[in-house]
Amino acid sequence: MKELKQAFIEKYGDHGEFSTFFAPGRVNLIGEHTDYNGGYVFPCALSVGTYAIIRKREDKQINLFSLNFKEEGIIQEQVDDPHYKKRNGWANYPLGVVSVFRNHGFRIPVGFDVAFYGNIPNGAGLSSSASIELVMAAALRDLYQLDVPMVDMVKLAQRAENEFVGVNCGIMDQFAIGMGKKDYAILLNCETLEFQYTPLDLSRHTLIIANTNKQRGLADSKYNERIAECDQALQLLQQHLNIHKLGDITADQFEDYKYLIKDPVVQKRAKHVVYENRRTVNAVDKLNAGDIESFGRLMNESHVSLRDDYEVTGKELDALTEAAWKEGAIGSRMTGAGFGGCTINIVNKRAAEDFVEHVGKAYKQETGLEAEFYVVEIGDGAKRL
Repeated sequence: MKELKQAFIEKYGDHGEFSTFFAPGRVNLIGEHTDYNGGYVFPCALSVGTYAIIRKREDKQINLFSLNFKEEGIIQEQVDDPHYKKRNGWANYPLGVVSVFRNHGFRIPVGFDVAFYGNIPNGAGLSSSASIELVMAAALRDLYQLDVPMVDMVKLAQRAENEFVGVNCGIMDQFAIGMGKKDYAILLNCETLEFQYTPLDLSRHTLIIANTNKQRGLADSKYNERIAECDQALQLLQQHLNIHKLGDITADQFEDYKYLIKDPVVQKRAKHVVYENRRTVNAVDKLNAGDIESFGRLMNESHVSLRDDYEVTGKELDALTEAAWKEGAIGSRMTGAGFGGCTINIVNKRAAEDFVEHVGKAYKQETGLEAEFYVVEIGDGAKRL
């Protein structure tokens, strides 16, 4: 914050009052590739995230600066008509939020100066884009005294990414970041947005995120391919079942009607979604009963399903997860879209140091890549500091 404050004053001068805000990153503990199938996810907000310092201006200009992209200098737009411009790069995410707020009738009469700093590891799949969107939303609400509940800010931030930036993301990232609560994870139904907070007691355990450092070249094309395969499975099952999404089917119904899906690959994709959905609800029941070991076993089963049925893991994620299992993790699985990115691990606190050393060593032997490890805590959602 000290460094960010210094940069803000250097760029914009030290006149007038400014406010500071924070929005976290997020990680999904279980419930992968269920979100766009109308199923359940179980994310939590993290202690790492995006910080912003902001001050209102007298004119219509918006000035944006990021300590993470110093070389790009100050990016300027007009508050009345922010447009997506490729050259604006990272700044399109906060500008998109300004745009959708205005399009939904929220009054932003004058511009502002803002400086950002994010300590979410780059490219780790912990959702830095949704984090900067929500920190911008929280700042706009406060700065212009806007009457907008957090759940609406979450939806507006998602629209900014879908409509302004053109990235077709689901609601989970923005929801976890906006609605996060310290020491709690969120069971979220992505179709209805019904949710419940579940306490995650990590007094004897720790959350460790491990980054494969693998470039995720395949993720986008394979992601679209999986969406198409799930749609195909859904249409075939709809011949006999009155359902809207794969998330509506129980495991028993799936077993009764899977014969309708003749293609074995498409059948496997649907199987993952149906069983992952059930695993996610079961996992929350286990946590509520204080049974973290069973929760960990369900995380492991989730990874196996993502590897064998959904086929989105790849050599690096498998190597990292298998090393974690050997090293005695309570639970370990890939998190995010797959084909690179991160694993999430629940590890006994006393074993955390050895875990990082031994898993890192085994991973390097297997892949030739250096993994990065981040010990994280479960933090609050977007807020003014």
